[in-house]
Amino acid sequence: MPLRVIFMGTPDFSVPTLRAVAEAGHDIAAVYTQPPRAAGRRGLELTPSPVQREAERLGLEVRTPTSLKGEAEQRAFAALQADVAVVVAYGLLLPKPVLEAARLGCLNGHASLLPRWRGAAPIQRAIMAGDAETGMMVMRMEEGLDTGPVALVEKCAIGPDMTAGELHDRLMVVGASLMVDALAQLGINCLTFTPQATEGVTYARKIDKSETRIDWTRPAGEVHNHIRGLSPFPGAWCEVEIGGRMERLKLLRSTLSDGVGESGGILDDRLTVACGSGAVRLVEVQRAGGRPAAVQEFLRGAKIEKGTKLT
Repeated sequence: MPLRVIFMGTPDFSVPTLRAVAEAGHDIAAVYTQPPRAAGRRGLELTPSPVQREAERLGLEVRTPTSLKGEAEQRAFAALQADVAVVVAYGLLLPKPVLEAARLGCLNGHASLLPRWRGAAPIQRAIMAGDAETGMMVMRMEEGLDTGPVALVEKCAIGPDMTAGELHDRLMVVGASLMVDALAQLGINCLTFTPQATEGVTYARKIDKSETRIDWTRPAGEVHNHIRGLSPFPGAWCEVEIGGRMERLKLLRSTLSDGVGESGGILDDRLTVACGSGAVRLVEVQRAGGRPAAVQEFLRGAKIEKGTKLT
């Protein structure tokens, strides 16, 4: 049974779900997304979010409030008389009047196996922690941070070299299908919810720039997880001397390797780097102002000898 839906989302991750909900035949009353942001070299151009661009392509009404805390915005939301709100990485706090405005509440697509990794960066944090699996969940939203009961779950293995970008792209497709299934069950009144476990709660705090620099004194496994967990954005990085000057080097892909040496020291001509214990081999890197490049290509333009130290 088709439902009257308010969709709320902002980044690329949200787009497949918006598209899938529309293709499933639901009546999308409005799409809420964050306002256009300054972009371009000078920051003068206002760029709409990926969700806004997709909503406009679909011919849907788009709303871009900076906050939902005001009574006027809350009244406008309630006036849509939606059956349900679907929320996927929207990025704004939903006050209680908004959570309760839709007849059947708010469903949230969250990229973790709750209660593990509640919060803003569950994909990155799962990889940085070395988790072997994660997943997508459809939950009913409450006032707490990702505390609501869960309806549907689909697990996803995290490969040993999988990056956050690859996991992101996989989960956003899984999440779209899962949300359509949830709406279908909700429409015939057979969607059931299970409270989250009270044990095993962890929080996926937002990635801060201060934690992106690589610490080569850490064990190789932690360094490897750090690199892939921050790839492609914001990107883990270090500094290396190239042509007599220090350059920042973004590290996009790596793999665990054998080797022993001084932390940060390059052990061979394949960019194997010693860590506090063990070593990692760099697979893909990016020079400042350049494009991502396989290490073999990078080394053709940057002579870095064995024994050079990354800092």
